[in-house]
Amino acid sequence: MVTVIDATDLRLGRLASIVAKRVLQGEEIAIINSENAVISGSRARILEDYDTKRKRGSREGGPFYPRRPEHIVKRTIRGMLPYKRQRGAEALKLVKVYVGVPVQFAGAEVEIIESAHIEGLSTPKYVTVGAVSKSLGAKF
Repeated sequence: MVTVIDATDLRLGRLASIVAKRVLQGEEIAIINSENAVISGSRARILEDYDTKRKRGSREGGPFYPRRPEHIVKRTIRGMLPYKRQRGAEALKLVKVYVGVPVQFAGAEVEIIESAHIEGLSTPKYVTVGAVSKSLGAKF
């Protein structure tokens, strides 16, 4: 059984930490609408930080940072897992991230994580993952 989580208006870091804990326990999770997850902070600083991450390293040797929103979300989750060890690598395989809502999850029951919701955010400053992706040059 796959747990479907809608990332719309959820904070990326909170979402990633909650998903990381659950997949380490063996739960299979699919995240839909990944482009609508939000990153809190000033728009200019966030876009600059992600641009710096993207340009770090060399074209041949890496480290490589993704442009597409579903890959950015999965990379954030990967950062909260021991992905270089067997249990972390197996846990990462349990996570599927999608832009929009794919056909197989169109009528599925969707879980919304209240503790990661933007409603509780004290600052009105935030940027969606989709906006970050567009600034990095992604076409989705």
